Amino acid sequence: MKQSVVYIVEDDALIVDLLKKHLGQNHHVLSVQNFRAVSQEVAEMQPDIILMDIRLPYYNGFYWTTEIRKSMTMPIIFISSSDDEMNAVMAMNMGGDDFVTKPFSLEILDAKIGAFLRRVNQFAPAQDFSVDDFHLSLEGRLRRGQNQVQLTPTETRILKALFKGQGQVVSKDELLKDLWENEDFIDQNTLNVNMTRLRKKVAEVGFDRIHTVRGVGYLVK
Repeated sequence: MKQSVVYIVEDDALIVDLLKKHLGQNHHVLSVQNFRAVSQEVAEMQPDIILMDIRLPYYNGFYWTTEIRKSMTMPIIFISSSDDEMNAVMAMNMGGDDFVTKPFSLEILDAKIGAFLRRVNQFAPAQDFSVDDFHLSLEGRLRRGQNQVQLTPTETRILKALFKGQGQVVSKDELLKDLWENEDFIDQNTLNVNMTRLRKKVAEVGFDRIHTVRGVGYLVK
């Protein structure tokens, strides 16, 4: 069973360290690196759940939640030092799913995170695509142990097709047909560019098993 990814948007290093140590026992925990680019980091990491503070450098948590909600639906739990009822209401109106006030109980936070993840997983496909110890999620994360790399939707569909056809040649025509059905209107040249970029990305986690069958297509073995 794959580890869920928790992404923390908090500028208090002590709280971040506490949450990483505690939540890291059951989840893969990441924290914001650039407070000017929170929504971009979320898009790249595709976490399963976000813990969002309100008061942040540059832009507050309300702003980033609004930006995230323009294209993404993962649960967002606000963690705030303010118990102002209006902040809780505003957090919900901006797209938050729950609100926890500091100082908070780690046990209650565990329960809330667990409840959201169970709810999400009820509607999610149960199986990732795997080749030995490499696992590809439908959200486009290729993992090997604790190492992972985030793929674009097009790269994910290409690698998913290769994983499904493991040990068999997947023709370029098959890949193009699959991509066109998903409204990625790409030609052979664009497919080649995506394949080059895909190979470079997956090499970051040690996956070097995509082989070219000249004039035909590609093979994972």
